[in-house]
Amino acid sequence: MKKLLLSFGIILTLAIQPSKAQNSVEQTARIKAILPVIDQICQDFATKMHLPSLAYGLVFNGQVIHSKSLGITNIPTKSLANNQSVYRIASMSKSITAMAILQLRDAGKLKLDDPAYLYIPVLKGQKFSNDSPEITIRHLLTHAAGFPEDNPWGDRQLAISDETMLKMLKKGISFSNTPGTTYEYSNMGFAMLGYIIKKVSGETYQNYTLKHILKPLGMNNTYWDYTKVPKNQLAIGYRWIDENWVEQPMLGDGAYGAMGGMLTTIEDFSKYMNFHLSASVSDKKESLVLRRSSLREMHQPWNFSAFIVENKDALGKPCPFVSAYGYGLRWVQDCSHTIGIGHSGGLPGFGSNWKILPDYGIGFVSFANRTYAPASNLNTQILDTLIALVNLKPRLLFISDILKQRQKQLISILPEWNKAEATGIFAENFFLDYFPISLKKEAESIFAKAGKIIKIGEMKPENNLRGSFILEGENANIEISFTLSPEKPALIQEYNIKVIKK
Repeated sequence: MKKLLLSFGIILTLAIQPSKAQNSVEQTARIKAILPVIDQICQDFATKMHLPSLAYGLVFNGQVIHSKSLGITNIPTKSLANNQSVYRIASMSKSITAMAILQLRDAGKLKLDDPAYLYIPVLKGQKFSNDSPEITIRHLLTHAAGFPEDNPWGDRQLAISDETMLKMLKKGISFSNTPGTTYEYSNMGFAMLGYIIKKVSGETYQNYTLKHILKPLGMNNTYWDYTKVPKNQLAIGYRWIDENWVEQPMLGDGAYGAMGGMLTTIEDFSKYMNFHLSASVSDKKESLVLRRSSLREMHQPWNFSAFIVENKDALGKPCPFVSAYGYGLRWVQDCSHTIGIGHSGGLPGFGSNWKILPDYGIGFVSFANRTYAPASNLNTQILDTLIALVNLKPRLLFISDILKQRQKQLISILPEWNKAEATGIFAENFFLDYFPISLKKEAESIFAKAGKIIKIGEMKPENNLRGSFILEGENANIEISFTLSPEKPALIQEYNIKVIKK
């Protein structure tokens, strides 16, 4: 048995796990077994951060594994948070706006590298300097338009009209950087995207996204206008001031809503997370909402934002990470090479975050009704904890037929390498870079150390044309890896063999 001491002060005893990947049923069962730990982390977080309420949900392999609500959504009425409570999720809205832009792109109605002035004429000629490029839709999607970071100023623009926004833009934009050269977070940029959706589709971004994204995904309790939320379901926002919660005015629905105006439930947003997780499952039918290739495109790190060295994981171990911005989404890769995708949200009265780990098929979302509650810290801790305690394994990649074929052919000539050059399975570079006599000597020595081969392991693909496998020997194991060439049929261009411990 092994004891893990977590940063939140709970000691959990778990059996040491086998190294091979668990199937989804076993992993689901193990996740459910530690849900009390997850609930305790969330309860401690809510108490420490003085949250009036906290709602959260965990999804795994397309299912909602767990959801729970703590606290009060309306202090005067003492309304308890529940799974029907509707929270403002602020900048988590940005990926919905980005998804609408990609829908219109896929329909041939715009191009990501179109100058934004084609849709907002007052932008034409507005530049950081004479040699700066025009702002493009892609710049707006990735916070690369050269606008200054505008939190919290942007929050207070939420309710302004299109007319007011256009007048402001016509007066001129103060740039902080040359477009296309750096990352700087901009709510203004996403407000512009909302207006572009209106110009291209002929309907407001609110109506467009409801019709083409939210309703098709079954998000029927998601809104842009808080006045349309049933009063008994609406979470009221608060600030924690002088040991008291102070109610914050709800911001209206206007031109800047495209950057952060959405309101939703944990149940609805869990559907949205599962849709994003479906991007890495290639055997599913294409969605009518957005084709899978475009969904994956949203997830790519298009604009580098930071490299954070001083970071620790949930178990307190140093774990630097690099971050970037996709299309309306944050992208993070940590020291263990785990990739996380999602977004935080913060407005007066609210703080939220969602994060998925596509390689693991898992995601976590949390909403709080306290100004700028640091929900991203909570979500990262939850997912780090799940990986550590459940021993979650990444989804296995598909093994291509050509990798299987080359594995079988390579095994047939080992360790003697007899007539290897005549097999036709090696690329033209291979025997210029590897020499038959050396290959034979190396392989025979390694096979002698391993002893009799008991089992040939399955390929572990890195991608369609690269992978490794294990030969289990009586005395030691052998790891063999190879890379195939880009020609067709793909041939072995690179090879490595080594002894590893059993």
